Amino acid sequence: MTVVVNLRNEEEEKVLLAFLNSLQYDYQSTPGDITLTTEQEKEIIRRDTAFAEGKTSARNWDEIKKNLENVYR
Repeated sequence: MTVVVNLRNEEEEKVLLAFLNSLQYDYQSTPGDITLTTEQEKEIIRRDTAFAEGKTSARNWDEIKKNLENVYR
């Protein structure tokens, strides 16, 4: 599930994060100034469509890290 909260100031952000932390919720926070180019949006949609149609598969992040460790060590 994804929940998007548009905060108006830093104080609201502090209060919300304190609340989430007090409940020990697992959450992700991203800066609000990130924007994608049209090409980036198209690429995300293309990859998402390919995944939904079964043309590609997702890999476990631990598996990816293990493969990277083998290459860079």
